[in-house]
Amino acid sequence: QVQLVESGGGLVQAGGSLRLSCAASGRTFSKYTVGWFRQAPGKEREFVAAKNWSTFSTRYADSVKGRFTISRDSAKNTVYLQMNSLKPEDTAVYYCAADSRDLYADYNYWGQGTQVTVSS
Repeated sequence: QVQLVESGGGLVQAGGSLRLSCAASGRTFSKYTVGWFRQAPGKEREFVAAKNWSTFSTRYADSVKGRFTISRDSAKNTVYLQMNSLKPEDTAVYYCAADSRDLYADYNYWGQGTQVTVSS
């Protein structure tokens, strides 16, 4: 069993940056695929970014490519989502997820989410 806890969300002005953290307990991230998703009010949850830490295959949604970066601190068993040049349309609850055979879907473990609000 894996427990995921996100943190790092908050309120930021457009153009600013935030770094989200996803801390795992129960198992190490070392061989998992870890993804980030977001859900804005009134919208469906959407894929943001993911990385397979066995193959190092990485994917980003087109809307965040070049602005967001997924990374990992193995010693802390934590995955990060660095978000730069934030836009109001990035406002959403952000979730991390772990353990999937598909970078884009079918994750077995989810965190509780952290709110990101970008003001214009």
